[in-house]
Amino acid sequence: MRGQSNMHEAFEAGEDLSGNDAFEVGEETAGQRLDRFLADHIGDISRTHVQTLIDEGRVLVNGLAKKPSYRLEAGETITVEIPAPPLPGVPAENIRLDILYEDEDVAVVNKPAGMIVHPGAGVDPGTLVAALLYRFGDKGLSTVGGPLRSGIVHRIDKGTSGALLIARTDMAHLKLVEDFRERRIEKTYVALLHGKLKGESGRIELPIARDLRRRSRMTARRREGRQARTDWRMRLRLGSFSFIEAGLHTGRTHQIRVHFSAMGCPVVGDTVYGAPRQEKVGNETLPVLERNFLHAARIAFMHPRSGKRMECRAPLPPELVAYIERFGRATSAELGAIDAALRGFL
Repeated sequence: MRGQSNMHEAFEAGEDLSGNDAFEVGEETAGQRLDRFLADHIGDISRTHVQTLIDEGRVLVNGLAKKPSYRLEAGETITVEIPAPPLPGVPAENIRLDILYEDEDVAVVNKPAGMIVHPGAGVDPGTLVAALLYRFGDKGLSTVGGPLRSGIVHRIDKGTSGALLIARTDMAHLKLVEDFRERRIEKTYVALLHGKLKGESGRIELPIARDLRRRSRMTARRREGRQARTDWRMRLRLGSFSFIEAGLHTGRTHQIRVHFSAMGCPVVGDTVYGAPRQEKVGNETLPVLERNFLHAARIAFMHPRSGKRMECRAPLPPELVAYIERFGRATSAELGAIDAALRGFL
């Protein structure tokens, strides 16, 4: 059993604290909450971290999982599994990148659906940052965002594809952050939606906040959310579906997905915000898309060094082209109408 003082000395000495630790509850600590007991007995660990360990099933009382609020009894044994801390930084990985533009200050990458932009608190392989580090090296990307977000100025959701702007120098990063904040960077998306939007264009202005019931989601139903604005234009109506072009005036998390879901028109493939996993059009059941039908088709910005206006376009991925063409056949849409709607995005 490792006591509090020895644990603290281990942290001070830089010892790896991963592994299992055990504590016996004495009379003096009987009746104490489980999370409070561990926060007091494990040095240099926050109560939030303790609660995470409990939620992950890494804390057992007499071999059983308990809630953070569990009141301890004398004589009970608590075992704690403390995982090894993630290594600083992100290891480079040889992952192919579709580079739309690059120079010494910036790059624009066409991110595929299914790729995470940067790792979270854990170690996530296959991220865009890992691919960027292999392509440009750790000296060829900005450091402003820290070792887990080298070069990253903004993000695109894992299930979304398209143009992503990368900063290669700290100067470029700081300038681009300012331009994003001042809404000087233009981002255009295309999406296939459930439902029939009214009119040929429109604007959605609903605040976006974290969903308190499901923390991985956002919602437009809380008044205290952050201001968000999405402008849209109809490109093609396909039965009870709408193929639209959307411009982001703000860049909130999941903004397009949340805004159109709030309108009763979730993005096709987006099961998180209300779309079915598999679409049925008339009597035909379409194959599972395995991603959201949402694509960042264009980004326009002022070059941070020259001030020249730049515009980069990411072609609509083949799987989305094939999907909407099949959608068109299922709804008996005219081939010419589909070609016209896709023109400019291929």
